[in-house]
Amino acid sequence: MASHAVTANTSLFSNLTLSSSLNRSTRLFFTSLAFSPSKFRLRAAAPTSSSSSSPTTFVDTNATNSIVDEEEKEKEVKQSNYLLACPVCYDSLNWTSNPSLSVDTIAGSSLQCGTCQKTYVGNQTHLDLTVTTGAKSYGESMSFITEFFRLPLISALYERGWRQSFFVGGFPGPEKEFELMKGFLKPVLGGNIIDASCGSGLFSRLFAKSGLFSLVVALDYSENMLQQCFEFIQQEENFPKENFTLVRADISRLPFVSSSIDAVHAGAAIHCWPSPSAAVAEISRILRPGGVFVATTAIYDGPLAVVPFRSTLRQSAKQVSGSNFFLSERELEELCRACGLVGFKCIRNGLFVMISATKPS
Repeated sequence: MASHAVTANTSLFSNLTLSSSLNRSTRLFFTSLAFSPSKFRLRAAAPTSSSSSSPTTFVDTNATNSIVDEEEKEKEVKQSNYLLACPVCYDSLNWTSNPSLSVDTIAGSSLQCGTCQKTYVGNQTHLDLTVTTGAKSYGESMSFITEFFRLPLISALYERGWRQSFFVGGFPGPEKEFELMKGFLKPVLGGNIIDASCGSGLFSRLFAKSGLFSLVVALDYSENMLQQCFEFIQQEENFPKENFTLVRADISRLPFVSSSIDAVHAGAAIHCWPSPSAAVAEISRILRPGGVFVATTAIYDGPLAVVPFRSTLRQSAKQVSGSNFFLSERELEELCRACGLVGFKCIRNGLFVMISATKPS
């Protein structure tokens, strides 16, 4: 008959052995202890010899549980270190130095794509993971609105008066918006989150300080916005830098492994994207099944619906500035559905709208 080891997390029984010579009631007593859900458990021991009277020993399992916990934590760290992908090949990037996504260790870090062999490096504030990173002679001009937010003056003003003026359009303010979006993000709390087009990191910092996510990535195309975010972080005491990183990237070419991200947030940004469909398609690609996309923007309906030729005006505005504005909730819902996201929901307040959609499980 195979022997069984009954293990407990108390040292009282550490040297006690049970042999087959014990009477039936005594053995039942110790067996009942083994099945106590709060302190004891039963596990099978490896077969020893052919002897039918092999002893059974109580041992402390707290050390084993601690090892399992440490292994799980180590696994989570390894997974977070391999979220990044080459924006050219979309293959996972390999760290060649400083394998950490902490904002304090990004400076001097480097990664390489195993396919195209392109190398990406971190500067003093962020990782540059754009397609053109490292190019000295070649560069591409973006739309007017994208280049506008790259100006140092705009990044300096964004949280010093600009964002506060959004209340005119019905935006309830960062703290209230944060509380609203937590309801949408509830299924993925504890996972990682990307704050896309983060600007100066207003919401990125709220995500990090909330402790609700294992990793926060503040992502923007503007180097100056990322620089401003970095400076704000340095001014805050006890900011959780170990689970926070800054990445420069193109919203339509996100440098993350497919199906690796739990949540993506875009605050007052989707209307600034040159191609919202390309951007949301990328967001859908990197979201895990069940992952959540949350965004805020403005919808020019209601009294503005009487403005003639709104569609024509929108097209003209896009050609001139590169920005988009939305005319109805249905447009946003169809955008999400076209990019493979389901379960569309929204909250309205004046022109302000917060939307949410999910990657199908």
